[in-house]
Amino acid sequence: MNITWNAEEYRDHFSFVHQYGEDVLSLLDAKEGSFVIDLGCGNGALSAILAERGYRVLGLDASEQMLEIAKSAHPALTFQKADATDFTLEEKADAIFSNAVLHWIDAEKQDQLIANLSANLKTGGQLVFEFGGKGCAEAVHSTLEQCFRKRGLVYPRTFYFPTIGEYSSILERHGLKVTYAVLFDRPTVQETEDGLCDWINMFVTAPFEGMDKAMKEEILQEAKAQLAGRLHVNGKWIIDYVRIRMRAVKVE
Repeated sequence: MNITWNAEEYRDHFSFVHQYGEDVLSLLDAKEGSFVIDLGCGNGALSAILAERGYRVLGLDASEQMLEIAKSAHPALTFQKADATDFTLEEKADAIFSNAVLHWIDAEKQDQLIANLSANLKTGGQLVFEFGGKGCAEAVHSTLEQCFRKRGLVYPRTFYFPTIGEYSSILERHGLKVTYAVLFDRPTVQETEDGLCDWINMFVTAPFEGMDKAMKEEILQEAKAQLAGRLHVNGKWIIDYVRIRMRAVKVE
């Protein structure tokens, strides 16, 4: 993944990530006792719900800090550090579930990612996931891009937000048949008072790496002023999320 998490801040102020993820679970119809991978399990909140539904769950994540929180919060469950693009399971999974993870994997690694997920699924196994789709948080990203350009800087877009068609093609190349797909707007209310800046500080880290703190703050305040009319409603900041949600079955 191309981001390093502030795990405690994520847990304390961005709980909407796993709360929205609970809705994605409705697409998973594996029978009780099935072996299910929670890919990018984070703090383990959704892994615990999967276990409550009667699945044998293994949580995988690339962040040691996130895994520490998951293991502490859910000591009865199993969590392992793993790279989504190259892990190998001793037992192939009946299902792989993933929420708000795949957009953090570089575009050029998406084929490798799906090839690996397919290889770790049983024939007939399910891949159920949601992540950022085409246009996700575009108001924020385009405004930051403008602020960077004004200062002679390049705003790198390090996240991957595809269309349904683009992602279906990748899945089909690796023996996965798409059985459900939707791209939808999901304006997302932020929990903190300074929600826009807190969201940027949590999720938009790469563009600011090595930048002087004063310049970063200047950019944040400029973006905040420009976006207030669109994204600040009734005292709350709302990020213009777009999500892609899919279910695919391994057929070969």
